[in-house]
Amino acid sequence: MRFKLRQARHYIRTGAVIAYPTESVYGLGCDPLNPLAVQRLLQLKQRPAHKGLIIIASQPGQLLPYVDWRGDWIEKVLTRWPGPYTWLLPALPHLPDWLQGHHQRIACRVTAHPIAAALCDTVGHAIISTSANRSGRPAARSACQVQQHCPGVDWILRGALGGLTHTTSIQDACTGERIR
Repeated sequence: MRFKLRQARHYIRTGAVIAYPTESVYGLGCDPLNPLAVQRLLQLKQRPAHKGLIIIASQPGQLLPYVDWRGDWIEKVLTRWPGPYTWLLPALPHLPDWLQGHHQRIACRVTAHPIAAALCDTVGHAIISTSANRSGRPAARSACQVQQHCPGVDWILRGALGGLTHTTSIQDACTGERIR
């Protein structure tokens, strides 16, 4: 698995879009700060940039470049991580528009999925995590489905999905509002 993770790191560092297993479905990922990679990912998904994207990390420290960590929401979030909980968190003001879309917050998850977490550790930073599908279509639950639903993905890191049968929840950490 280490060799495959190093291959994934190479692909991400060179601006590629990869697929990998997550808690419930295969995800598409790339370097969140590489505009060309993010543009390709959005084109593959046929997803408008104004919707924003989720980033995943293996530990909260990988989210430091993206999140304003001041507020009384921190303890609530950290008690649920790592795990299948995506939180909308206050974004730092310098973030590229494609990460937040038209939103004030950025969607973040510290994953407990062993392959997704190892991928973030190997890359050395958080990555984009969006379901492997065209917008509005069912998400891929296997590497074979990734190839069918997302032609053009540069590389697939194969592995077992986590135990969730539904997408991860999304909740606004500051207001408590449940989005998904």
